[in-house]
Amino acid sequence: MGRAQRVLTSIASYRLITNDLGRSLQMTARRPDVARETSYYLANIGKVKTVEEFIGDHRLFAYAMRAFGLADLIYAKAFIKKVLTEGIDNPNSIANKLTDPRFREFVATFNFARYGELATSLERAQHGVVDKYVRQVLEEGAGQQNEGVRLALYFQRKAPELSNAYQILADRALSEVVRTALGLPPLTAAIDVDRQAQMIEQRINFDDFKNPAKLESFITRFLSLWELANPSTYSNPANLLIGRPIEAGFAPELLASFQNLRFARL
Repeated sequence: MGRAQRVLTSIASYRLITNDLGRSLQMTARRPDVARETSYYLANIGKVKTVEEFIGDHRLFAYAMRAFGLADLIYAKAFIKKVLTEGIDNPNSIANKLTDPRFREFVATFNFARYGELATSLERAQHGVVDKYVRQVLEEGAGQQNEGVRLALYFQRKAPELSNAYQILADRALSEVVRTALGLPPLTAAIDVDRQAQMIEQRINFDDFKNPAKLESFITRFLSLWELANPSTYSNPANLLIGRPIEAGFAPELLASFQNLRFARL
């Protein structure tokens, strides 16, 4: 297959999903494994009244963590317990200090520190989490066939919320999309963070990401350049919604830092 065809295939795969995103999400939600776990989550999350109960139900906890792209850290229960217990009202809490925004979003959704036993009765902790879970599984399934498509879907979801380069640099997936789309060499990741931020902000108008047409143009550029740099990447669009789920990754140094934590046992 020629290189030009590969570029078209990657873009076509992405558009197969996004041209009717509602239908793609419905198909994902109906998958037996997804429907089964969602049914369990909705039937039981409202019964949880404390952080300990939440983390103690592995099935519920795993569902919630995966919904926020934190599946790699399901094992780090002591750390997550501490994060949830501290909450986000104190600016010095762990969730507020971590550069990865997913932790703060997770704690804001399961805000036991603020709402106590009512935390899991809020809509964002119930169907709000289900919506995130289904989208996460959709992206993972796409990545099983074509990692570039997964990155594009993730960027499409996150980009409208971005306002500065540091938010990009704090997220490995966003950084990969932006560096690829801007034609920045991989070694750029090794230079000073402030210099990286300056390079990105000189090339990006963040307001463009709030414009659907401009956002799609940026993503199309990314997918085209991704294929040129990864010629072995080929996906069959028909398989994009049925791939085996995979987990979003964390940088090895981040995982190592969690393994070195010595919080009290649950």
